[in-house]
Amino acid sequence: MKGGDHWEKIYTTKPVDKVSWYTPHLALSLDLLDAAKLPLNAAIIDVGGGASTLVDDLLDRGHTDVTVLDLSASAIESAKGRLGPRASAVHWIVGDITAVGLDPQRYDFWHDRAVFHFLIERQDRRSTI
Repeated sequence: MKGGDHWEKIYTTKPVDKVSWYTPHLALSLDLLDAAKLPLNAAIIDVGGGASTLVDDLLDRGHTDVTVLDLSASAIESAKGRLGPRASAVHWIVGDITAVGLDPQRYDFWHDRAVFHFLIERQDRRSTI
């Protein structure tokens, strides 16, 4: 997925809660996580999570192994700023999901709210398999 500059521009020019996809709490995502009945130490990754508040809710619920991956360093910095000292409890990855090396056995729960519909090039879609 290309376009890091695009996302950096968005997250450096608009308040996080003013982008069209902002939701204060991802209720459906949390319901799906509840349905999975994972222990609080399960490894969870939020791909494209950037400035999302899902990480806040996961920490509030007591989850202890949370990773947030996003193409935009500015989005991740926004989330870290919002979390304050709690940000140190999260694994943060700035990177492109089509290029970053993730251990396929590392995560118990993979959350992606809308990243993959941006993968319009066949090679990008195949690189995530």
